[in-house]
Amino acid sequence: MSKEKLKREALDYHEKPQPGKIKIVPTKAYATQRDLGLAYSPGVAEPCLEIARDVNNVYKYTAKGNLVAVITNGTAVLGLGDIGPEASKPVMEGKSLLFKIFADIDSIDIELDTKDVEKFIETVKIMAPTFGGINLEDIKAPEAFEIERRLKEELDIPVMHDDQHGTAIISAAALLNALEITNKKIEEVRIVVSGAGAAAVSCTKLYKAFGARAENIVMIDSKGVIRSDRDNLSVEKLEFASDRKIDTLEEAIVEADVFIGLSVADVVNPAMLLSMAKDPIVFAMANPDPEIGYELAVQTRKDIIMATGRSDHPNQVNNVLGFPYIFRGALDVRATKINEEMKMAAVKAIAELAKESVPEQVNITYGETRLAFGRDYIIPKPFDPRLIYSIPPAIAKAAMDSGVARIAIEDWDNYKEELLQRSGNDNKVVRMFHSRAKINPKKIVFAEAGHLDVLKAAQIVYEEGIAVPILLGNKETIVELKKELGFNANLVIIDSKDEDSKEKRRQYAEKYWTKRKRKGATLYSSESKMRERNYFGAMMVLEGDADGMISGYSRAYPTVVKPIFEVIGRASNVKKVATFNILTTERGPMFLADTAISIEPSAEELADIAQMTANVMTTFGFDPVIAMLSYSNFGSSAHPNAIKVRKAVSILHAQNPELLVDGDIQTDFALNTELLQSTFPFSKLVGKKVNTLVFPNLESANITYKLMKELNKSESIGPIMMGLSKSVHVLQLGASVNEIVNMTAVAVIDAQEREKRKNAKIKP
Repeated sequence: MSKEKLKREALDYHEKPQPGKIKIVPTKAYATQRDLGLAYSPGVAEPCLEIARDVNNVYKYTAKGNLVAVITNGTAVLGLGDIGPEASKPVMEGKSLLFKIFADIDSIDIELDTKDVEKFIETVKIMAPTFGGINLEDIKAPEAFEIERRLKEELDIPVMHDDQHGTAIISAAALLNALEITNKKIEEVRIVVSGAGAAAVSCTKLYKAFGARAENIVMIDSKGVIRSDRDNLSVEKLEFASDRKIDTLEEAIVEADVFIGLSVADVVNPAMLLSMAKDPIVFAMANPDPEIGYELAVQTRKDIIMATGRSDHPNQVNNVLGFPYIFRGALDVRATKINEEMKMAAVKAIAELAKESVPEQVNITYGETRLAFGRDYIIPKPFDPRLIYSIPPAIAKAAMDSGVARIAIEDWDNYKEELLQRSGNDNKVVRMFHSRAKINPKKIVFAEAGHLDVLKAAQIVYEEGIAVPILLGNKETIVELKKELGFNANLVIIDSKDEDSKEKRRQYAEKYWTKRKRKGATLYSSESKMRERNYFGAMMVLEGDADGMISGYSRAYPTVVKPIFEVIGRASNVKKVATFNILTTERGPMFLADTAISIEPSAEELADIAQMTANVMTTFGFDPVIAMLSYSNFGSSAHPNAIKVRKAVSILHAQNPELLVDGDIQTDFALNTELLQSTFPFSKLVGKKVNTLVFPNLESANITYKLMKELNKSESIGPIMMGLSKSVHVLQLGASVNEIVNMTAVAVIDAQEREKRKNAKIKP
């Protein structure tokens, strides 16, 4: 993506459909006069009086306990420096967004217009009663040290400057694991730290807390090695002043075991890397460009363990592994501070998680056959779903053990279940699909590329590396629209009607006629059909000229499906093609089937739809828990419609006893675990979180998914085709740009899976 394109898209993203990235929404009913009377006057007086009697009741009656302030003065923003409080606001809103999507913490960003340390501290203290925690952000050193120290001492809520401690915690976990892999002891290793800002100082202090020895540490700032004989050293730098008579990074790194980079790009060269000790541990964390490039480093030293701050290399040191979950655990026990014990607990929890078996969903997301603890996997991945229930309990327990917790957690299993419930309402599934598609992008035909939104989607998937678009449509129209969008990529553009495509039309027509000549097709009619984009595009996929196809934006679903069924057809082991949609909801992604094809499926077809959906979910890394929906519950109706669903369930139980599926069941019982447990304790779904709904007919499925999508503003992916012999997917009429992008990612993943199965079959 060009710099100008990135700028335009970033500005549009932050401006539309409404400015900013966060908003406040009510959590209580407000529809009636009674609701408003309870929310405000006169009812609000009662919680006020209860809090006045006991200030701790503020956690009981208000949002304080789940509210964190992200506070800055804009003096050290990302790589932008001192840009001021207003200019820092987009970053702080972004941090608030991360708090919400990773740990379900409500967050408000606050930008203070002062560089005066005392004013900053006093202002935060004045507003502190509003919040359950304070996340300090992007404040320059050395002021950041004093601000955090004072606020931790003078407030009774958790305070953490994430720039310092986030990187320290994640890198310390990575360091402990790297040392274990190389059979080195932290008390003995020689550590070189390039950088002396807030993050570098905090990292090095935490390494010392785990046993690193001061005499084995050399820290370098912009003036060279920080030596004890240098003048005007700050208190923070003085702690790491070396007695060694060396001046440069090049001298310091000789025979070093560990290099920690929190400085600038390209300060380490191959010769310096070669001078390090055996099995060097190199954390080059300058962003976006590390102190030495990943490829150069691993080519120079085969025995290296390398980490960076980048997502496109193994071992990403990413603060999002830490701060959301640290505050989550601290808030849940109403901790008065985040102390050293809690930070060390976070380090240990993150380090230990990397040693456990990785869920298949994580392997699938990152395109790995099997992630396993080792040189290329020393810390968990940011999309690991275990983070939410692994780190907060460790933080909460450390707070309790160290005496800073004001309430105790007694039922840890229940607490972990509550944490799992918090991980629902975000777009993890969308991010997972995009990440997985990028690992091995495929050639996808956009059969309606002459439409602006379709071309916008093609531009996004190309620039994001999700797919390689093939643009099918009128060439002149597509070229003009590309100019309008500033889409300059040299992509294949095909017009199925022009002279350039004449030979391909002839070839495809002969193939189509051979396949369909006993089903009413003539060679002449076949040649005519190849002028139509959906027939031509489908033949491209069938003949291997493309890996997949997206269509349906501008035409009714049945008219698009017909040529695809004629050309592509069902897979050999499939009786009936079906579809499902994925909706993002507060309880997590929900899979709904069949939403587009099967008008009135039989019991056998319903069973097939459920099984196909389960198979695809497993491919995507989800464990299916399926409710077969009806208007009846477990035999309460003798109507044929209810009997059909019960019969489908019986078929599934007989064919696949391990599959978590049950019904006939009404939707509220399927989704309300307490209601199900109390009324139908015999159900296979009791104690399970249903994530898949199979509907008795197309009418109920299509109405329900569209209703959920519009009322809840849920993001939808689908309808996703199941049972075709190739990766072809049909959009809903008028699909949004985002929906087209997401469906393209699905088409790519579908093509990837087919390629894997094909390769597996041809291996000796």
